Amino acid sequence: MSEHKTSTSAALVEAAEEKKKENNVFRSYNYVGTKETIAYLFNDWSNAFNINGYSQRFVWDVVKIDFGIAAIVGIFTGVWDIINDTFISAIVDNTRTRLGKFRPYLIGFQIPMTLIGLLYWFIPYFFPNTAGTYIPKLIFYYIFSVFTETANTFTGVARGGYMSTITPNPTERVRLITLAELLTGYMGEDMPRYIFGFMYDMVSTGKWKIPMRSIFMGMGVFCALVSSAFTFWFFLVSKERVPQSLERPSIKEGFRAIFTNYPVLLMCLSEFLQGFGVGTSQDNYWIDVFGANSMINTMKALVSGISGPVGSISYAFVAPLRRRFSSKFLWVGSDMYGDMVTLGFFLIGITNKNYENLKVMLTAYGFTEFFSKLLFGVNKVINADLWNEAMDYCEWKHGYRMEATTGVAKGLVIKLQGVFMGSLNNYVMKRVGYVQGLKIGTQDERTKKWLFYLSTVVPLVTSALGIVPKMLWPINKKKRAQMYYELSERRSKMVSDYVASVDSVEEA
Repeated sequence: MSEHKTSTSAALVEAAEEKKKENNVFRSYNYVGTKETIAYLFNDWSNAFNINGYSQRFVWDVVKIDFGIAAIVGIFTGVWDIINDTFISAIVDNTRTRLGKFRPYLIGFQIPMTLIGLLYWFIPYFFPNTAGTYIPKLIFYYIFSVFTETANTFTGVARGGYMSTITPNPTERVRLITLAELLTGYMGEDMPRYIFGFMYDMVSTGKWKIPMRSIFMGMGVFCALVSSAFTFWFFLVSKERVPQSLERPSIKEGFRAIFTNYPVLLMCLSEFLQGFGVGTSQDNYWIDVFGANSMINTMKALVSGISGPVGSISYAFVAPLRRRFSSKFLWVGSDMYGDMVTLGFFLIGITNKNYENLKVMLTAYGFTEFFSKLLFGVNKVINADLWNEAMDYCEWKHGYRMEATTGVAKGLVIKLQGVFMGSLNNYVMKRVGYVQGLKIGTQDERTKKWLFYLSTVVPLVTSALGIVPKMLWPINKKKRAQMYYELSERRSKMVSDYVASVDSVEEA
């Protein structure tokens, strides 16, 4: 009887300790104020305020870089990308300033790199009406790409690490991500894509007698300036709040962390296996099969508007699902669900060659949008927060944070693979008979069919193994609560020790 009471008491004590840790994880104290929250929202909005969805059309049909040459040269530029990432990440991770670890690069590089980056949209003006094999144009394009990529690596690496340090509270972090994903859709982040789609259609069909390069330059420059302004404001008003260890970790430790930090290793494997996906953007399918881009974009916007409220409502599921299920369950489940929705769209398309029937495919697109939106919020938040959770895991296990070096180490294999896959995708486009520079909607029937396959089922099948590492995610609910409880205690002690050391120096 006494043994039963003892075991019951021990269980109660253990349950109380677990509850204490859980309360520590989900405590209500917030670090990010109203002004910084608004800046965070506009920064998230600005990341999508662009016409990047048309970048392939710009390179293929306006700049005109030959597929074969792009595939070969891409290998050499990709190798340089990997080399400079390694050294730049080490520099960032060893930075310790009054502004923080990441902010010096984010603030210092934002304006000059934006101005230099604008030259990208002027390339067709520098080399007007030249062939895809014109050597001076190819030399300029790739030298410019290498230079801007090297400089942008500083801001890219710093940005990736910075977002995990603006608050030490994981609940507040999820709240910010959820708020940003929910509200930015209503702030018109997709508006440049729809406006430019209309402009693209007017020029390509001859209704507007202006060069295609002019609308790319005008819209590209406008979006870049607006986006950069809001991003720069966010970097100015926000802060790094997760303390960094005083000791500077070595490059070797950063690369070792990718193997000793099990969550990062799984994320790397998942991205690596998904990276074998062969395909093209679905925008290319709509443009090259149906031609009337502005009409399609208008109808797609109407469909998205109808299903939009469903996506907004889905964000209400995030908090209860995070409390009820593990990250692994949500990560795997949202992946499988998205694949099934894409597969349904494909099956409708191949039935009776419906992929050439605009009415049927727009209807199918509507259903696809609706079902995708059911888990839209959960998918967005979980995927954004898992990397932050993996960085916290590294600090918990090893006592230091290696956001930059670990992030680059994670990206090295992916970039190597990307060099190969980029060349392969260019080769595939050539093999399916895609002809650069043709009027939209005039590719041959075989090419149109393959554009549909390459935007639906082919990438689905070739990237399917990426789900396997997700099933091995090690951070369950109990371990997550323990991790954040111990991190909170450790960080508090770090700050107290630092204050005590400063006080002792001042007294001496």
